Amino acid sequence: MRTALSGLTTRGRCLLAAGFAAGVCAAVLNERDLLRVAAFVIALPLLAAWLATRARVGLHAARYLAPSRVPVGAASEVKLDLRSTGRLPTGGLMLEDTVPYALGARPRFLVERLPRNTPTALRYPLKPVMRGIQQVGPLMARITDPFGLAEFDRELAGRSRLVVVPRVVRLAGLPGGSGMGAGDDGSVRLRAGQGEDDAVVRPYRQGDDLRKVHWRSTARRDELMVRVEERPWRGGTTVLLDHRVHAHRGSGPTASLEWAISFVASICLHLHHFGHQVRLVAEDGRVLAGGSADGGHSDHVVLDSLAALQGSHRRELSGGIDPGAGQEVIAVLGGVSPASVEELIRYRPRGMRSLAVLLDVNAWSGGADASAPDPEDVRRMLAGAGWGVTIAKPSASMQQVWQELCASAGNRGPSVRSEVG
Repeated sequence: MRTALSGLTTRGRCLLAAGFAAGVCAAVLNERDLLRVAAFVIALPLLAAWLATRARVGLHAARYLAPSRVPVGAASEVKLDLRSTGRLPTGGLMLEDTVPYALGARPRFLVERLPRNTPTALRYPLKPVMRGIQQVGPLMARITDPFGLAEFDRELAGRSRLVVVPRVVRLAGLPGGSGMGAGDDGSVRLRAGQGEDDAVVRPYRQGDDLRKVHWRSTARRDELMVRVEERPWRGGTTVLLDHRVHAHRGSGPTASLEWAISFVASICLHLHHFGHQVRLVAEDGRVLAGGSADGGHSDHVVLDSLAALQGSHRRELSGGIDPGAGQEVIAVLGGVSPASVEELIRYRPRGMRSLAVLLDVNAWSGGADASAPDPEDVRRMLAGAGWGVTIAKPSASMQQVWQELCASAGNRGPSVRSEVG
């Protein structure tokens, strides 16, 4: 009874109070007819609340996403299957499915009558505008009686997972010169001595185990070096993504970070199409996808890792490219200072192919951000170190930026000037 009374609406509570008042008046005035009216008025909201409670118990729903993995801008359809197993038919059913703002408005359905043991299908579309792991649900139902005297809320279905992967643009062509993804190991190896295996080393980073320090390499280079125990990435192409929040401008789908993620996804899938092994790493050297685990050829692994990627709160590029990087490196960078790219070029000899796309993040802010670094200084620095460089702006298409990058690969050197947009 307490549960039924908690579901009474304002109309139902007023009617119940009026019934009790009429009953008191009937007792004082000794009016039997008024007492009958009072009993009817009291019983009506209680009966409505009981029926709504019974209808709530027998409701069941299931949600299906088709498909459950879509790129940004593509459509997905949600199907809701409703079924009532109660003894009484359900009516006055208001349904609302919880949908994140990035997927659109919350859909609402009004079901006038839900027959017993007869499934009812409801559908609505989703068109995501932002990548990410989105949660659809829960599905809430509000059950009311025909007179609006009682209503109850109930969760009919939990949450469903929708993976929104970055938009992939079809690219054409490959950088000129030596074949992408081919070649020798791109690691830095130092001969430890006759009869000993080569040591794969890299500079010491804060938090490294001091027991892994390679003292012979440290003495030769006059800086602390540590041994890399993992199997180095042999050959292949390493794609570096700078996803620092500090290095990008804009917000929402038009942010420079979203452009960079979409461009990196397009590059990885484009190279996969030609059979190249690709390893995707973050600006701190963390492997996001590829490598020995999947052979560097899994499109789904790349897209899923980028779908779940959040912006990094690092202020500067840290660690640069691991010495175990592939023979070729393609770096997609946000706003960086010349000092931040020293680690990128430190262990990249001129004989190894190194390409970079510099985002003019000030253009993504409309040219109003004076704090955004000028990519021209970094371009000259990388070009002087033998990198092929292009500058990307939001006015240029990704295919155009890729073509400029491919062209810069065959004209690397201090005199290279390749700017897009």
